[in-house]
Amino acid sequence: MDLGSINWLAVLASAVSAFVLGGIWYGPVFGKAWQRLEGLADEELQDGHAPMIFGGAFVLNLVMASTLALLLQLHPAPALVSGFTVGGLLGLTLIATSYGISYLFGRKPFALWLIDAGYMVVFMALMGAILGAWR
Repeated sequence: MDLGSINWLAVLASAVSAFVLGGIWYGPVFGKAWQRLEGLADEELQDGHAPMIFGGAFVLNLVMASTLALLLQLHPAPALVSGFTVGGLLGLTLIATSYGISYLFGRKPFALWLIDAGYMVVFMALMGAILGAWR
């Protein structure tokens, strides 16, 4: 794996796209259900330190996109479909299952896991598609 052969513009675009997806997923699509399942009042959401939360989330998106770009270097056929598949499988088999274990022990609702894990699967598939297509 070679850091020099990574398309850093694609990494940035992937991180931005995942950030935008999160705004839609946790906004108009599942925002109210997620908030209710997390037990958060509107006031609690307003009290957070938004620059730190959103800035931190974006940096973590960059880390994930960079790692996925490195992993996709191992795939013999760089393309949108292979990137989508690899990203989606990683989201499903590693991230969603990790959330599942944590949510089981934390006794969190299954519906909350569906929202959060579903986002991660779509998030990773989207990032993989961008990175695969733009190599």
